Amino acid sequence: MAGSPEKYKDRKKIQIKINDEDLTVPEGITILESAHEVGVKIPTLCHLDLHDLQLYNKTASCRVCMVELVDGGNQNRNKLVPACVTKAYEGMTIRTDTLRAINARRMAVELLLSNHPNECFTCPKNLECELQALAEELNVREIRWEGERMDYPKDFSSDAIVKDSNKCIYCRRCETGCNEIQTCGILSGIGRGFNAFVGPFANIPMVESSCTYCGQCVQVCPTAALTEVYHVDKVWEALNDPDKHVIVQTAPAIRVALGELFGMEAGTIVTGKMVTALKRMGFDAVFDTDFGADLTIMEEASELIYRIKNNKTLPILTNCCPAWVKFIEHQFPELLHVPSTCKSPHIMFGTIAKTYYAEKNGIDPDNIVVVSIMPCIAKKAEAKRPELTKDEHNNVDIVITTRELGAMIKEAGIEFNSLPDSEFDRPLGETTGASVIFGTAGGVIEAAIRTAYEWMTGETLENVEFEQLRGMEGVRKATVRIGDQDLKIGIASGLGNARVILEEIRDGKADYHAIEIMACPGGCIGGGGQPYHHGNHEIVKKRREAIYEEDRRKKIRKSHENQEILELYREYLGEPFGELAHKLLHTHFEERERI
Repeated sequence: MAGSPEKYKDRKKIQIKINDEDLTVPEGITILESAHEVGVKIPTLCHLDLHDLQLYNKTASCRVCMVELVDGGNQNRNKLVPACVTKAYEGMTIRTDTLRAINARRMAVELLLSNHPNECFTCPKNLECELQALAEELNVREIRWEGERMDYPKDFSSDAIVKDSNKCIYCRRCETGCNEIQTCGILSGIGRGFNAFVGPFANIPMVESSCTYCGQCVQVCPTAALTEVYHVDKVWEALNDPDKHVIVQTAPAIRVALGELFGMEAGTIVTGKMVTALKRMGFDAVFDTDFGADLTIMEEASELIYRIKNNKTLPILTNCCPAWVKFIEHQFPELLHVPSTCKSPHIMFGTIAKTYYAEKNGIDPDNIVVVSIMPCIAKKAEAKRPELTKDEHNNVDIVITTRELGAMIKEAGIEFNSLPDSEFDRPLGETTGASVIFGTAGGVIEAAIRTAYEWMTGETLENVEFEQLRGMEGVRKATVRIGDQDLKIGIASGLGNARVILEEIRDGKADYHAIEIMACPGGCIGGGGQPYHHGNHEIVKKRREAIYEEDRRKKIRKSHENQEILELYREYLGEPFGELAHKLLHTHFEERERI
């Protein structure tokens, strides 16, 4: 059954009719889901149907999906109903194509537009806005109702997310994402009637809330009420400063999503084209955050083994995701002794760029600008955390998202699809398959196990693929045999699922050695800064498959076999988890107020 097969499994079947088509459907299905079965498209706006997560936005607030419910032969008794929440019943007859239904849908969009800023040309979501697309689809050519509009100041308070309440259409999809999927509880309806919008409690600035900046609200927002802080201009400014040495690093999830912005199928691997584009844009060096991921594994695997051998705090929680770090700081401060102290991969890379790389190339760190291209909005705020500095230098200076990179490539007039492939620069350019899989949920812990296995047993790990650690389930548990010891592993993607595991640890019900948590469903491939998937998790699955394909293509698939990483330790850092490595590559956390 189209829609959500598992949701209606084992339900009894009923007979309905849509636009004269007879249809057998499970009892309890909505008109909208039924229409999919016969290829009838009903426009939606507030509706959000995340099948994989078994979550549904049920507000029915926009009324864009209105259809006509036929009452026998008496047309005067027919009524309009919202298709997204109206359940089918035996003998129901629906028309989606009557003039009355079409006019109702068009009027709903016109009313939304009457209170919406007319600034499409300069809007961050121009051509990506679902309201804009609906206006075109429903052939809206004028706004018949002119009058007062909402006039709220934009909220630029955070380093990650911009909130523009004037563009809020009160669909409350962001509220579903924040409260039901991520369980952060930051966003809710404010006000009533004409001036209603969604925002933090008492409409306090975003920076004063407990927002983790995961960006899932941005991913599902149909308009530009919520967008990322835009840093493209800062990058162009740095690239045009002759006194600056500008280097760029790209996260593993970028290479399997960037192509979508240029019409390619989701999951297309564009690593080589991406490197070529960045070099043509004028970066002095183009590196891979995968190098930082391999470095992270050297430190994190060492920390895991240290804790196991010395009966220190277990489980250890991987610490690559800044949104989940902020989540635990706000929501579970009593567990701040549990996460690994490792910096995230792009911050580690930035640290090495401002120290080892600077010394090796005779460049003043003051003149180095590190740009990170991330699938994650939270990385923007992470780069500004005061503890992530070295001698007053930010480890990373500017963070842009996959979407922002796509915009820069287009702005530069680069024909991305026809670009030849190029290699990342060296040194700091060699990477492994272990670092690539950081881009998907379960990948970080699998990469760590590949190294920990060989370090703990002294044996060569022949099969590096741990299938028991893979999957799209929000919470996964697995056991990995290492020598004579069973390591119990937990994996959570999505902060709502992270809450489940963290509550188990807090309540003493957990028996894990190591846990990976990623804030975004599916991991970084589903990050808030990736090309908009509009709740379509089939796109996220294709990106995931591409990540594992990239891993299989790599000649080296274990982080501790990366020769440039080993050279970095020999020449500069000393031993993994040693004194200098700890000083440069580890950090601390702080309790934050929960609002």
